[in-house]
Amino acid sequence: MLNTIRPFAERFPKLLMAYRLLKSHWQLFDEPVETPMGFRLIGNAAMIRGEFEVEETRLIGELLNNATYCINVGANIGYYCCLAASLRRRVIAFEPVALNLQYVAKNIEANGWNDFVSIVPVALSDRRGVARIYGGGTGASLVKGWANASESFPTIVPTSTLDEEVASQIAGMECLIIVDIEGAEKKMLDGARRVLGMVPKPIWFVEISVGEHQPRGVLINPELFQTFQVFWLHGYEAWTTARPYRRIVPGEVERIVSSGIDTLMTHNFLFVECGRMGCWNSEGP
Repeated sequence: MLNTIRPFAERFPKLLMAYRLLKSHWQLFDEPVETPMGFRLIGNAAMIRGEFEVEETRLIGELLNNATYCINVGANIGYYCCLAASLRRRVIAFEPVALNLQYVAKNIEANGWNDFVSIVPVALSDRRGVARIYGGGTGASLVKGWANASESFPTIVPTSTLDEEVASQIAGMECLIIVDIEGAEKKMLDGARRVLGMVPKPIWFVEISVGEHQPRGVLINPELFQTFQVFWLHGYEAWTTARPYRRIVPGEVERIVSSGIDTLMTHNFLFVECGRMGCWNSEGP
């Protein structure tokens, strides 16, 4: 029935939005499916088949071996939350989109992980308050015009800071922080100065778009250098996430901003305490 409606819905923006919401809500009635990763899931077919971000999933699994906490900022349907909970790691998931929250909750419940996972229904930013979020699903963003999302139907969501939400709870713990918030990384980091300065330093796995999904007319992320610089100023090194790992230095990012030419060729990055990555290249995380 939904497939029959779609061709008609695509002619009308409001109807298309309603169609997409109806389809997403309908999938909530699906039964969770066993995945190759050893947990049950509903929502994303590629995640269910074990075909989603295969290299990233492998690396995050390795990083979790040495973590006590996993902080998932922009948890979406809870894929990485489930991966961490399957390894019996404590998880704090941040997800402001109401529909995504239902998926996260159902996926956690389906696996019996209520004792491992805390779900916080806010968008992380540089202050507590409210903000407009555009689009939905995996592309929901606080950045107006992100990935051509309609500006006509924003959702108002509560905001908070990473420092306020977790700094006292994870102090002194080994922690992996996974961030996928579609262009809003710099503002989130501005609200995470206490976490960035912690000892031991958390390891960060962050999606940062260089040129993809930018608002119309923007070729290179206008906050690209500033986002990397926050980490450099707090004693971190920046690395690519594919083997062989490659260190990213300030000069390269400056050249990308000035030339408009992306030499990083990835949107996933690791930020690790200075000197800590050296042993990984020979021994693995």
